[in-house]
Amino acid sequence: MFANPAVTRMRRVNGLDHASKNRLALWLRGERAFGLTAVPMPAWPDSVMPTVVSPMRAGQEVDVAKREMKPIVHSPLPVPSPGAPGFDAPAMAREEKIVRLKVMDADEVKGCTRCRLHSTRTHTVFGEGDPDAKIFFVGEGPGENEDLTGRPFVGKAGQLLDKMIGGMGLKREQVFIANIVKCRPPGNRVPATEEVATCTPYLERQLEIIRPRVIVTLGRPATTYMLNSKLAMGVLRGRWHAWRGIKLMPTFHPSYVLRVYTEEIRAAVWSDLKQVLVELGMPVPQSARG
Repeated sequence: MFANPAVTRMRRVNGLDHASKNRLALWLRGERAFGLTAVPMPAWPDSVMPTVVSPMRAGQEVDVAKREMKPIVHSPLPVPSPGAPGFDAPAMAREEKIVRLKVMDADEVKGCTRCRLHSTRTHTVFGEGDPDAKIFFVGEGPGENEDLTGRPFVGKAGQLLDKMIGGMGLKREQVFIANIVKCRPPGNRVPATEEVATCTPYLERQLEIIRPRVIVTLGRPATTYMLNSKLAMGVLRGRWHAWRGIKLMPTFHPSYVLRVYTEEIRAAVWSDLKQVLVELGMPVPQSARG
């Protein structure tokens, strides 16, 4: 018996917990990226047979402002469950973190061809910052400027992110910045399900190496992918969540702030960032809205 590898949802399987099902789905989608077309399945009883669902269509180009306000309509993506246990391995020394990150970038990410995004990229965008960063910013994916330079958040949105970080009393070099996917989706569209499934393990390993105290997700797509939630940003932002034992604060993407440049939106972002500073026991500047 054979099953379509695009298994996006399963009924509860006896003896298989939620985290295991997530990882099984991640493996299946990752293998699909390598060209797998069928997976041999054991003859399971009907009572435990998984439900096979047709794959979702790839994301279309969507205006950044619309992404922030509307809930995701496709199934949650197969990143590790937010409630999954924390990392088992002990924290690394700074020198080892630096080496591990450099090796991952040079030996794996730069030459990665695991999904179709590699065929249209100029450079991969691994991420950058302090390997001992307390705050890890996660965006959606590289844009045109990032694709050309190989650095995250260097366009207009990146300039605003720098101001946001500066408003917190920090420098860009004191945090870590990365994206869900390491290659630019054509036309800056939302990354497709299989692209995220293939690339997310890189981000997970970055987080495991760096071990930030707080993750700040920038925008609805990044927040949706990390929390496996269909809720809109207006509901998710401003509240603490957790990803594998690390506190997570969603806030609006700098691109959205630039498009909807109102006092209300800027105040909301600053409120989110102030909560991060309070959580870390860091001083809160009196006024830092950009």
